[in-house]
Formats: sequence, C-alpha cells, structure tokens
Amino acid sequence: MRELLRNQAYRRLFAAQVIALVGTGLTTVALGLLAYYLAGPRAGEVLGTALAIKMVAYVCVSPLVGAVADRVPRHALMVGADAVRLAVVVALPWVTAVGQVYALVVVLQAGSATFTPTFQAVLPDVVADEDDYTRALSVSQVAVSLENVVSPLIAAALLLVVDFGMLFLGTAVGFLGSALLVVGARIPPAQRSARARLADRLSAGLRVFVGTPRLRAVLALNMVVAGAGAITLVSTVNVVRDLLGATESRVPLLLAVSGAGTVAAALGAPVLLRRATERPVLMSGATVAAIAVVGAVALSHGPSWPLAVGVWLLIGLGSGLVMVPVGRIVRSSCAASDRPAVFAAQFSLSHACWLITYPLTGWAGSLAGLTVAWAVLAGLVLTATVAAARLWPTGLTEIVRHRHDDETDRGHLDRAEWDGAAWVHAHRVVIDAQHTRWPQPV
Repeated sequence: MRELLRNQAYRRLFAAQVIALVGTGLTTVALGLLAYYLAGPRAGEVLGTALAIKMVAYVCVSPLVGAVADRVPRHALMVGADAVRLAVVVALPWVTAVGQVYALVVVLQAGSATFTPTFQAVLPDVVADEDDYTRALSVSQVAVSLENVVSPLIAAALLLVVDFGMLFLGTAVGFLGSALLVVGARIPPAQRSARARLADRLSAGLRVFVGTPRLRAVLALNMVVAGAGAITLVSTVNVVRDLLGATESRVPLLLAVSGAGTVAAALGAPVLLRRATERPVLMSGATVAAIAVVGAVALSHGPSWPLAVGVWLLIGLGSGLVMVPVGRIVRSSCAASDRPAVFAAQFSLSHACWLITYPLTGWAGSLAGLTVAWAVLAGLVLTATVAAARLWPTGLTEIVRHRHDDETDRGHLDRAEWDGAAWVHAHRVVIDAQHTRWPQPV
C-alpha cells in the first residue's frame, strides 16, 4: 500500500474520485429535497424518473466516451466532465419546473458517464503493477461503499444549519476540487486505436465483451450484482417500516450493514487474489449473493432483525467480491488500445443491468408484494450465477495454443510452426484484428 501511495498521479486521481463521490452523494440528497419542493406528493415519482434518466445516460453516453477517449487528451475529458457537473449543480437551485430538473439531470449524468469510465481506463496505465492495481481497485470500492453512508450523514449535518440549496454549493466545491486535482496529475496518453471509423470504435468494446468468454461471464455477474443490490437500494425502507415495523431511523443502519459487507469484501479481495485466480473469487461472490437473495425471500415470509441483518450483510459481501476483481478481468482481456472502449462498455453494460432490476424491484414490489419481487430477483440472480460458471469454464486460460490460416499478418506469426495445414502458436489471446473471435484450442 505504501508503494501505491507514493504514486503521485494515483494519489491525485484517487482524491479526485473521493471528492467527486461525496459531491455526487450530496447532489442525490439535494435532488430529493428539490423534487419535494417542486412536486410535493409527486416527489417520489420525480425522483424515480430522475434516477431512471441517470441510468439511461450511463448506458448511452459511456460508449461514446470510449469511442473518442483515445483521440482526446484524458485530462481534458475528466476536467471537462467535472466542469459540466459543476455548471449543472450551480444551476439546479434556480430551477422552477420539473422538466428543467430532468434536462439538467441528463447533462449532469452525462458528465458522470464521461468521468467514471475514463478514470477506470486511466487507472491501469497509472498503476502498472498487478498487486498495486488490485489494491487500487479495492480502495476505490471502499470509497464508493463509504460514500453511500458518509454523504447522507454529511448532508444531514449540513441541513441542521443551512437550507437544502446550499448542498448544491457543497457539491460544486467538490467538483471544482476534483478538476483541480486531475489537472495536476501526470496521466499518460491513451494508446491510439487502429480503428479509423467512429462506428467501429463505438462497437469495439461490445465486440470484445461478446467475443471473450470471461467477459461474457462478467456480463452475467453484472446481473448478479444488480439483482442482489436492487433489494437493498430499493426495498430497505419497506423492509424496515412494513416488514419489521421499525422507525425511519433504522433505515440508514440497515443500509450501513450492507455497506459494511461491501467494505469487508473490498478489503479482503486483494488477499484472496494473491492466493487464488479471479474466477474462484468472482464465483464465490456470486454464490454468496445468490444465497442472500434466497434469504431475502425467506425474510419476506418470516420477518426478523437477525435475518434481515444477515441478508443485507451477505448482499454487500457478495457484491464486493464480484466488483473488485472485475477491473482486473477487463484490463487483462483487451489490448491497451481498446482499453478505453472496453472499460466504457463495462460501465454501460453493468448499468444496463441496474436499469432492469431497479424498476423490476420497485414495480413488482408495489403491485405484487415483496415476496413476488424478491422471488423474481432470486430466479434472475441464480440463473445469472449458473450462466457465469458455464460461460467461464474452469479450464479456460488466457494463453491459448491455436491455429491461423496462411493469410494472417506475418508479424503476428513470430515463433509460429507450420503443421502442414495452418500456422500454430500459443500466446495470451485478446479480441483484436488478428483474433476477431475466440480461437479453438489445439
């Protein structure tokens, strides 16, 4: 960890991430209060729509960012994203109509969909050592988990002395600080992709995901995290108030239990990954999350605080064990020139899963009750866990001995052997110009 903290670029980027996360958390609280101010009893509808807009922006904007991230200085992308978010939060206190809120939320989340995948793609270039990179992923996940707890507490403390509109000012200061930190960081330029056409660069990340077995497994694992996480993020209030009959003050406590589970997993993941490969750690996390969701269905039949705490803790733990290693998988599964596009694809595809599970949990819970909603999620999570295990067989390796025909670029066939019908060699395979699909091992 000391070596990681000696890295000046990493220190500045991590500090920028933390400050921006706190700012985003304050914005979430302030948006809820602004929605109530503008819409009164319809505040929940307004806020729910704003969150749906957030997910749509994440899914649609991040592939565009990945397509240009190797053509634009990454400093400019990240600082520009902070500047856009700063302008939006300064404008939010002055809105007078719900439609204006929606329009500004689109721009705000487009900024976040630019900053976050760019940060994720920069991190492997700034932190080259595998162990240090794993620690960096762990610390980033801890920061995200703690933000979910700390930001509401900071907001609650500020609201004791200031009007909710001042929360937007605090957010603006956070985005300004993030931009200044990024400006001072030494970020290496991205490797330029050989793909000349914008359409090819737009689809590059998705093609790499679809063509790589372990990334197809990551797609299924994204659904595991979204299916389990939707229970805590959407249903906690109903569990505390309706199932357990407790007061509102217990809501943040139960959410903190889930956050503690994620933090524990994030801190433990680097230790586990030194002793095992990514696959068993990921599948362990998915299994824990699946058990937790089944436990949630049991909770809906027999409510109790010990069971609720156990389920929420396991959801956080399982999700954390999946989320930390995913960055390592993405980094190792693509060429450096495709890294911005593939990290952007992961950001987009993972949020597409949330775009499914958020409304599914809310609508099914409202119309049919928590038991039905959680049973549907349990089926989804269990299916995704089995799919991940099948998509990433235990014998699959990064180094594959395979064949090429006689028309393959001769520069790629260094040390290859001619077997009478094709060139045969072994190396670490990624989807690229020479491997447009995953090769059959020989």
